[in-house]
Amino acid sequence: MKLGCFSPPVLWAAQVLLAAGCHAAARSETLQCEGPVSTWDSACHPGDHSASGEVDFRAKGYTFSRPLRLVVSYDWLILQGPATPVFEGDPLVLRCQAWRGWPLARVTFYRDGSVLGAPGPHREFTIAVVREADSGHYHCSAVFRSPGPGSPETASSVAVTVQELFPAPVLRATPSPSPQEGSAVTLSCQTKLALQRSATRLLFSFYKGGRAVRGRGLSPELQVPAASEAHSGSYWCEAATEDNHVWKRSPRLEIRVQGPSSSGAPPVLNPAPPKSVAPGMPAEEPPRPLPPPSSPSSGGPGPPSPLQASDPHLHHRMGLLLRQMQDVRVLLGHLVTELRDLSGHLKLETRKGPAEQV
Repeated sequence: MKLGCFSPPVLWAAQVLLAAGCHAAARSETLQCEGPVSTWDSACHPGDHSASGEVDFRAKGYTFSRPLRLVVSYDWLILQGPATPVFEGDPLVLRCQAWRGWPLARVTFYRDGSVLGAPGPHREFTIAVVREADSGHYHCSAVFRSPGPGSPETASSVAVTVQELFPAPVLRATPSPSPQEGSAVTLSCQTKLALQRSATRLLFSFYKGGRAVRGRGLSPELQVPAASEAHSGSYWCEAATEDNHVWKRSPRLEIRVQGPSSSGAPPVLNPAPPKSVAPGMPAEEPPRPLPPPSSPSSGGPGPPSPLQASDPHLHHRMGLLLRQMQDVRVLLGHLVTELRDLSGHLKLETRKGPAEQV
């Protein structure tokens, strides 16, 4: 077996494109190390064999390929699986190969013991876009046409594991999902690609409720320079590959924009507690608050009330003013009660004076 080496290299096996392992049924294979030359020496130097049986090729100034594991099986029928890790969105091709390439009939593919379609003449089974649910143990069976054994043959199973390309994104709000009105907010659609596919480009989109806020783009962030009450709502984002083979949505995030603080409003006066009555005098009920001023009749041409103004800030201020006026009326009622008590005491003293002189 001859090895030719170039850099940066890619190691591959002719006609053994798939392996997990890569099976050869009594067939001659050629390994080639391909790539443009970028060093003084064009030879590859095999090093010592490791305990696992893999060969480590070392050469000064070279960039080396990832190792390719080659498994040779001596059997009537074998199933060739993928030689490299399979991720979500990748195509999956399985080949049912016969001894010396002899013709086959009634080729059937299985996953975890379940039949994947009706038997036929095709030796390949293809899934254009795989999902994690496609993971499992695959094998094939077939009937050899002459020459070969007359009975059906079954290949050993091959384990196929479809890895996650990236987890479902998480939508986060900075600095807080409850910002003050007028402040800036940044929504970030956060996820992470698998290390082996870190060069894959993802596109991000943002949604509020059932409508798109921003279409697909390379930036995973959405900027809101000045939040307002209209920005409150339920948001979620989506991350997808450029070919749209893999796309995932985030859980919803509730954004609640806080209105301006009303801490500057003047305090509301509390009514004074009623005074105790003098002994022997009947207790008087505190005066009831005066009714609010009557509004103009519907038929009159009077101006509209300030509470009906369209400005909500003015409406709030007028409400506070009316409450303060009611508090003042209550205080005036208590003052009238005090004056009555004082007048009753003065009359009592005046009556007692002439009686004592007699």
